[in-house]
Amino acid sequence: MKISPGKLWGMRRLADPSGRWKMVAIDQRMPLFGPIAQRRGVAEAAFEDVAQVKRLLARHLSAQASAVLIDPIYAYGRAIPELPAQKGLIIAYEHSVTENTPQGRKSVPIPHWSAGQIRRIGGDAVKVLVWYRPDAAPEIRAHQEAFVRTAGEACRAHDITFLLEVLIYPLPGEDPAAMEANREALVLDSIRPFTDPAYGVDIFKLEPPGPIHQVPDPDGPGAAALQSAYGRMAAMLPRPWVMLSAGAEAEDFARSMRYAYRAGASGYLAGRAIWSQAFSHFPDYAAMEQALATDSQRILSELNALTDAAATPWHAHPGFGDAVEADVEEGRFPAGYGTAAG
Repeated sequence: MKISPGKLWGMRRLADPSGRWKMVAIDQRMPLFGPIAQRRGVAEAAFEDVAQVKRLLARHLSAQASAVLIDPIYAYGRAIPELPAQKGLIIAYEHSVTENTPQGRKSVPIPHWSAGQIRRIGGDAVKVLVWYRPDAAPEIRAHQEAFVRTAGEACRAHDITFLLEVLIYPLPGEDPAAMEANREALVLDSIRPFTDPAYGVDIFKLEPPGPIHQVPDPDGPGAAALQSAYGRMAAMLPRPWVMLSAGAEAEDFARSMRYAYRAGASGYLAGRAIWSQAFSHFPDYAAMEQALATDSQRILSELNALTDAAATPWHAHPGFGDAVEADVEEGRFPAGYGTAAG
């Protein structure tokens, strides 16, 4: 299969030399704002605290990662000096604030931000998070689908890798426990619309189609049903995929990754499973940094060893056929590339 040259280069940049994705997320905003404000005893987290946390995460976690995901507002200025230049760079597109209606959530881009700007500042990939419920009101679903479609078109125009993260959420008035009881169906049905090639997704970043916490032992008696759910999810996907940690602790996330790798995942793109223990020391920056250098490094090492042993290289995904190569015509390239006609 042929892939446009910019997207192919981006997918390679995000991976290790074997084609496995070991990607660390430090783009979180809401999951940091609340705890930081609470521990400081203030109404709103200070920019300086959020940016400093992200700087330390980048400093201590990037060496073992194949790529790092950052946001442009709080992380870019502090994280970039800490990132080795050979690491892949993913930059968030979606705003941390959503429009919450009685019918469901509507996502919007970060104000004054675009896929073109992500390409311009050196990004190898655009990360788009969409909150989606297949049972939300039709107008909500249409808005979310248009949000993803617009981002995909922009990534295609700028020839940059499009990484889509799909997350379910409780609808207004819904008991979260009820949602969890129907997790597999909701996760799979939320992914399904975006498997249409018209959206142009290059990498899927997905949450577990089963328990996030208290994950069954992958080699235990309760594993078969959950493994089947991962298999059904994988069978839907026309492009390679990675798992997110969804706020799980390290041990549960490692178990989820074992299911995912058996189903064909090409790696992980995770944050809190790796660094939440260290962040629990905030605002003691010295203790936090010590934990990042020890506990978080150990978690990363174990995840990477599992990934090396069990992940499917991204270019071996069944959707690519026998081989992946750049869609260029020797002797004519770059004629027409990047123009309206090309």
